[in-house]
Amino acid sequence: MSRGGGTSSRVLYERGLRVIPGGVNSPVRAFRAVGGVPVVFERGEGAYLIDVDGRRLLDLVMSWGAMILGHAHPAIVSEVEAAVRGGTSFGAPCPDEVKLAEHICKVVPSVERVRMVSSGTEAVMSAIRLSRAYTHRSKILKFKGCYHGHADSMLVRAGSGVATLSLPDSPGVPPGAAEDTLVAQFNNLDAVADLFDENQDNIAAVIVEPVAGNMGLITPNHGFLEGLQSLTSERGALLIFDEVMTGFRVGPSGAQGLYGITPDLTTFGKVIGGGFPVGAFGGRAEIMDQMAPAGPVYQAGTLSGNPIAMRAGLTTLEHLTDPAVYEALESRSYALVDALANEAKNAGVALQTSVVGGMFGFYFAEHTVNSWEEAETCDRERFASFFHGMLEAGVYLPPSPFEACFISTAHGDSEVEYFQIAAGSVMKTL
Repeated sequence: MSRGGGTSSRVLYERGLRVIPGGVNSPVRAFRAVGGVPVVFERGEGAYLIDVDGRRLLDLVMSWGAMILGHAHPAIVSEVEAAVRGGTSFGAPCPDEVKLAEHICKVVPSVERVRMVSSGTEAVMSAIRLSRAYTHRSKILKFKGCYHGHADSMLVRAGSGVATLSLPDSPGVPPGAAEDTLVAQFNNLDAVADLFDENQDNIAAVIVEPVAGNMGLITPNHGFLEGLQSLTSERGALLIFDEVMTGFRVGPSGAQGLYGITPDLTTFGKVIGGGFPVGAFGGRAEIMDQMAPAGPVYQAGTLSGNPIAMRAGLTTLEHLTDPAVYEALESRSYALVDALANEAKNAGVALQTSVVGGMFGFYFAEHTVNSWEEAETCDRERFASFFHGMLEAGVYLPPSPFEACFISTAHGDSEVEYFQIAAGSVMKTL
């Protein structure tokens, strides 16, 4: 049998291949980067997932960061059950969308207005449209390896699943859709300044993952984010922080609060939906008031502000108001990473690690990793071997070397110990 999922997972995956392109509904899930059969999961409990073959796996993906309180948190389950009894969709305003918007505006100082949407991709697409309308400029500057959803203009050197499948961009994206997208190296301010010089008064916005989580986990060099804020302010462009991943995961005000930066626009997702499909974008009132119906920039969605997602998100954020929650998450992340690094050292395996709040990353590499170019040189074959070894030992990691790992408030000392024992056993085989 191929590595990965068990017999029942294999049966379901093969059924899926007949009716779903590639058998999955998001490319990284296909295990192309690591080989083998994808694992099909039946339910989640706290820090664990249970697959259709009955295996209980320590989860370090946590729905790609969304499940910050763990799977099936009692408060979320209770509130969602109550919300469902009131109706699953209105296509009209509901109280919880106002409450969630008020909460976001209260704890994220850069956000004075926020618009709810249904996905991170939609949030980014709308923020870009808004930035172009507000500045009367057309070009957007992004960074190699940063993923901002699958809108046409953003599928340029996008890292994550695109890199995993070895697709430099994507067929179906016409040249015209991407010609206004400029690309620079992450953590390279000089490259950004050069692009501004080459495109005088034509860059509407710079969009960045303040902590890059779609090429592993790469933290910003000292002064990088500050430099982006200065450059955009001086050149009349907007600074967009894509905090779909980091928003409310690395700190109570996201990465912008952690690093002391005030972006013009911010995109959110994952945590603010409490496990339900959701996205949002927000920023200064003068910019956001350009959105219809307050202004001329159009955006709409039947499920925007969905009452179930709003209740789940609001309940989640209400559990994250104490900074001690984030201190505990970061402490646990460091405990996991230190355990991993120690086992790698004991086994004589070269490993690089990084931590920010409740997320961490690692590379099988001799050198530190500060950009996509450096991430590409990591040992992918060793990662695949490690992934499958850990899976067999009962630990579910992201099935790609270009993804960050995530923990939740449900991960405790016993999970760290379990992880260390598994990692020590697997590292000896690499």
